[in-house]
Amino acid sequence: MHRTISVPRTAHLHQLGTLSPETRHLWIVLHGYGQLARYFIRHFEGITDAQTAVLAPEGLSRFYLEGFSGRVGATWMTKEERLHEITDYINYLNQVREMALNEAPDAELHVLGFSQGGATACRWLAQAQWPMKQLVLWAGVFPEDMEITSASRTLSQTHLTYVYGLQDPFVADDKVQAQLVRVEAAGLHPEVITFAGKHELNQEVLRLLKNQSSS
Repeated sequence: MHRTISVPRTAHLHQLGTLSPETRHLWIVLHGYGQLARYFIRHFEGITDAQTAVLAPEGLSRFYLEGFSGRVGATWMTKEERLHEITDYINYLNQVREMALNEAPDAELHVLGFSQGGATACRWLAQAQWPMKQLVLWAGVFPEDMEITSASRTLSQTHLTYVYGLQDPFVADDKVQAQLVRVEAAGLHPEVITFAGKHELNQEVLRLLKNQSSS
């Protein structure tokens, strides 16, 4: 017999900048598989200012990256009991957003998902009933098992951007093109930004995204 119970637990997130009534831009950034939020958020120091804050929630599951000790990474989900894990992180991210906007009620929301964090962002936003200015899928795409139309109403007023490095071994161009066909069929018209690089964030592109969001 398989049974489940819901339990309280402690989640961790890291922040750059200040959340206040003066905050105009709130970025929620979701890390990739095997990363930790406290290191991931460092990439966003260049876009933080008096009106811009960044929050990096960390996936609820951690593991040793090699063997039984040493470096630790986090993941948003695995295939095991995946639907429960998706429900858990959606509830978690909803609480993060609510907490942040209670402190910064006039901030516009920007969401960036890197790699596995991109799929996480898509599943989270599919249930959203609130506005969002910008969604950036960086080296990530809508999950293949997800109906994009479920998110199209939320994203119809959102600036959707795909970003990937031209040398990224995990992002095949044909997969990106197939994804673009899917999202355009759902009525979405994303911007595509590429850069000379691999499976990584790029400071020049981050600054470009920040400038777009402030315009």
